[in-house]
Amino acid sequence: MRGRWPLLWLALYRRRRMLAALIVGMVVFEALIVVVANAIPPGQLFSAGGKGPPSAYRAFSGSSGDVSIASYPGLLGAGLTHPFWIAMQLTAIGSLAAAAVAADVESGTVELVMVRPVSRARLLGERTAALVIAALALNAAATLTVAAGVALSPDIRRDVPIGGVFAAGLMGLAFALCLIGPAMAVSAAGRRRAQVVGATIAIGAVGFAVNFVALAWSPAAPLRYLSPFHYYAPGDALAEGSVLWPQFCVLAGAGVVGLLVAHLLIRRRDLAP
Repeated sequence: MRGRWPLLWLALYRRRRMLAALIVGMVVFEALIVVVANAIPPGQLFSAGGKGPPSAYRAFSGSSGDVSIASYPGLLGAGLTHPFWIAMQLTAIGSLAAAAVAADVESGTVELVMVRPVSRARLLGERTAALVIAALALNAAATLTVAAGVALSPDIRRDVPIGGVFAAGLMGLAFALCLIGPAMAVSAAGRRRAQVVGATIAIGAVGFAVNFVALAWSPAAPLRYLSPFHYYAPGDALAEGSVLWPQFCVLAGAGVVGLLVAHLLIRRRDLAP
């Protein structure tokens, strides 16, 4: 199998230690969220003086507005939209996307890769597949950890169905694909790995900030439709116990469009350093 898709396996092999560390970190972090949810009821954790959490906290619960962070779905959803969770996703996506095309162009090794000969479509396709596998591994680690915690906690299980955990995991994969598409497009067009890493971080960080401002400040509410975090709502999926298919399609569709643009760009560009 490795002989059939050498670029895919090489991309994963080169970053095996980073991916292993990210997966372990994801498991530990999500386990910590579950332990906190078991130790302190969310209603007590986020309520002070009889008041509920501010409306802006909806950005941290992974909800479009119906699920409060002061609930089990909201608290577990916060673990799936926490800046630490976002940082691990961005690290994997930015690193592998930068290495897809831009890093080889920057280092001058792209000509050696293409001399096999390897078509441009195959180069981009195999390295996109490696990136999708990495995203799948990260989201699977988070999903299985949360699912185990829910299964072992009767209190949480009353409010969060197991099906909702896997629905939230599927939403996380769609969110990752939404980032992968644009990141691969930048890599297909760029000549520096820093351009790809910077673009990936910008999409994640700016998207989260826009969604937070839109939820906290009503005049800016229409801006939420520009952020991927408006459509990535794991808290809602956890509460409803099902995939939010309209939002899922928007996230996955944005990723597919980005990948199509990446294929168009790499076909027309000069790969010389």
